[in-house]
Amino acid sequence: MTREDLAEVLEEIALLLELKGDNPFKIRAYRTGAETVRQFAGDIVSLARDGELKGIKGIGDALQQKLHELASTGKLGYYENLKGEFPESLFELFGIQGLGPKKVKAVYENLGVDSVARLKEVCESGEIAALSGFGAKTAEKILEAIVFKEQNADRFRLGDVAQPVMMILDALKLHPDCLRVEAAGSYRRAKETVHDVDFLAASANPEGLIEYFVNQEWVSRVIAEGATKASINLENGLQCDLRVVSNDEFACALAYFTGSKEHNVAMRGRALERGYTLNEYRLAVKEGSDAKEPPVFETEEQLYQFLGLDYVPPELRENTGEVEAASEGDLPDLIQLENLRGTFHNHTTASDGHNTLREMAEAAMDHGLQYLGIADHSKSSFQANGLDAKRLRAQLKEITELNSELMGEGHQFRLLAGNEVDILKDGSLDFDDELLGELDYVVASVHNAMTLSEKDMTARIIKAVENPNVTMLGHLTGRLLLKREPYAVDVAAVIEACAETRTIIELNCNPWRLDMDWRWWKYAKEKGVKCAINPDAHRTSQLDYLWFGARLARKGWLTRRDVVNTLTLHEIEAFLDLDPIS
Repeated sequence: MTREDLAEVLEEIALLLELKGDNPFKIRAYRTGAETVRQFAGDIVSLARDGELKGIKGIGDALQQKLHELASTGKLGYYENLKGEFPESLFELFGIQGLGPKKVKAVYENLGVDSVARLKEVCESGEIAALSGFGAKTAEKILEAIVFKEQNADRFRLGDVAQPVMMILDALKLHPDCLRVEAAGSYRRAKETVHDVDFLAASANPEGLIEYFVNQEWVSRVIAEGATKASINLENGLQCDLRVVSNDEFACALAYFTGSKEHNVAMRGRALERGYTLNEYRLAVKEGSDAKEPPVFETEEQLYQFLGLDYVPPELRENTGEVEAASEGDLPDLIQLENLRGTFHNHTTASDGHNTLREMAEAAMDHGLQYLGIADHSKSSFQANGLDAKRLRAQLKEITELNSELMGEGHQFRLLAGNEVDILKDGSLDFDDELLGELDYVVASVHNAMTLSEKDMTARIIKAVENPNVTMLGHLTGRLLLKREPYAVDVAAVIEACAETRTIIELNCNPWRLDMDWRWWKYAKEKGVKCAINPDAHRTSQLDYLWFGARLARKGWLTRRDVVNTLTLHEIEAFLDLDPIS
């Protein structure tokens, strides 16, 4: 059991109790308990296993007992019994955009909807439209969400697979027969969603490594097992494929299985021009060619060099000009995670965040950051406890006081006072210019009225970025990967408007968003638009999302010069025209 396992069980209990119409205070207790488990600084799993949770705020006696049972046995009778009161297929409904616990409860009790298939039936028959609180438009939206879900059923967000990939890599590296191992495929290329994960290992004993791989505790199902390759499913359904090659074959195999297919075609063409054939195992002299015998490549870098190319980082291998740039010595020096000095779009308990200003500041310093921008929601985002003018000005005062305290303690760190201000339907902003002018910076984002036409949405966003108080544009398309399509907007036109107004565009690196899409950053860069890599962190742990941001920025061909949060504290103070804290 992990910390996340414990928290997820408590959250699911809250969901089940909500479906039953149970006491709201009881429901809230389980949700609070889940958040406490996630945020607790110590080893809460060990404490739960040893029955030593007493005194932890947010975890009462009943939760202590349940967490002890869960951590020590891996199961919780209360949870299993609660789940048993509902059809297992009912839980599929929570994956459909627009269906919260109340709506699920309504369709379950009134129409007997206990699966996505049944939900589709009542939407198509019109039964759901007649249900109080729904209507024809809601039924249409639910059907669209079902189709979207079905189309993406076998895909996983990059953020969902990163942890299991690291776990599997660590496990394989421990095996004495594993000489080296890498994750390849779309994961290595930092695609925002993946179908499966390819692992490539070098070993002189492939059978032993394969046997070890398929017998790990995290294997839910063995799909196939052979002498040099195997496929398994994890419990979440993710397919993981392991292929084992010799050490001499590893470099060519890693290049091949990293892909993309289009990049591989370009590489094979490059090899053929020089009298060679390139496949998943080796580079060989083409029949009838007088080319010299190639060496054994120890690394991918040596393979690229032999073909007259600079090394192409995996993130760029999509055949979007990287081979041509590599042949001309014109590849960009891509940004690295360690180049980031701060970040701007983060939330606190003042709106819908889970940590205080101080906790967010301390976490940022622990990450080695020099500054952290606070951008809680504005008043129109009432669902996120958005700040009105009075509360925002109170927060500005609190930030000033905390900055003085931190500077007095000798920290070279600064909280930047911002706000994620809503772009209203007509393109105006949620606060007046006087208040916006009091902030260090402003993130402008769309959070409602997402069904506007492309023309109206584009005009709405462009009007917002034309406001001189707007520093950067947040999550440009509003997408939620595998859950919600981006709203209709002319991205190129918005980029061009940001270029004219010198407005920064955010790369929101919450793995549910990864927005603006990597496919647009090359164009934005050509137009001179700067990027801000922002985690949209709602708790301290989400500052780790910067890792995804750096990878997607690399995929968008960005260098440290293209990203404003590579600037040092003093440079960002000058960039934002702020007086240094004395």
